[in-house]
Amino acid sequence: MRQHTLALILLAALIVLGGAGAYMWSLGPVAAGQNTAKSIIRVEPGASLSDIAALLKTHDCLRSVLAFKLHAIVTGQASELKSGTYEVSSAMSAPQLIRMVAQGQQATATVTIPEGFTLAQIAQRLAEAGLADAQQFRAAATAQTVEDILQVKLPEEVHSAEGYLFPETYRFTLGTAPEKIIAEMIGEFEKRFITQLWEPLPPEQRWGNLHEIVTLASLVEEEAQIESERALIAGVLKNRLQRGMRLECDATVQYALGKHRTRLTYSDLRIDSPYNTYRYAGLPPGPISNPGLDCLRAALKPAHTEYLFYVARGDGSHIFSRTYQEHLAAIRQVREQSER
Repeated sequence: MRQHTLALILLAALIVLGGAGAYMWSLGPVAAGQNTAKSIIRVEPGASLSDIAALLKTHDCLRSVLAFKLHAIVTGQASELKSGTYEVSSAMSAPQLIRMVAQGQQATATVTIPEGFTLAQIAQRLAEAGLADAQQFRAAATAQTVEDILQVKLPEEVHSAEGYLFPETYRFTLGTAPEKIIAEMIGEFEKRFITQLWEPLPPEQRWGNLHEIVTLASLVEEEAQIESERALIAGVLKNRLQRGMRLECDATVQYALGKHRTRLTYSDLRIDSPYNTYRYAGLPPGPISNPGLDCLRAALKPAHTEYLFYVARGDGSHIFSRTYQEHLAAIRQVREQSER
């Protein structure tokens, strides 16, 4: 009789252990290994525990929907699950998935926008990072958005946010709307330039309005390759503007063409575009890129100089001239050096 009782106890223990083992197995990952494919899911606001479990199941992330739900309830996390965008894989266990969603550990991507990137280049960089559709981003980056955020009035011929998307390293949650990404980038421009440099400068010390400064800064960004020349190039361009001279910046023609050419042809220089500063005097209607802080600073406070011309050397530096005759001599000098 004693042996029979002991056998029953052992059998019950085996059943319990077997059930526990099955339960633990059901909470385990569907597949092991770091190379398991990852998926991006979107937990909508108001999604129930059952909704989330079903979503994970469709992405092959759960062995048992019931075990997932039981674990979330038993651990007190069922009521803490948060909406958002998450990166999941079949290599994650149910407890890992529950903890991630309960703590709101959303999937993010880091993207670096270099100084001088155009709106088109930014859109492409964001698309490569999986953060936005390039076409949708460009469509959302409107001049109206800039006006609404910065409370400024842009010229009627300006239609995009070009120039106001501050170059920086950003971290965005995957699935963030293009409008929110744009707002953050314009907000960074406001914080870094307007608040810290533009507003502290007395109005009487500003040679132009905000849009003119940003437009000039974008030209400096494309023309100056050496830090020490930025303010000097800004000074040359400002001098030409004040004298009614055409700026004749190659970078504006590149922008008008919509593509980069290693060397511009005479035909390129004749393109009929308000951005062609070989054809039209004054600044182009708007920025031709999104300048960094150093070029914005240079455009805000150009160097005081008598120079009216500059020509690029092969090393990225420039020869600056006061007269057209000096400029022609500098061009000959550069050509002779390149032919050696």
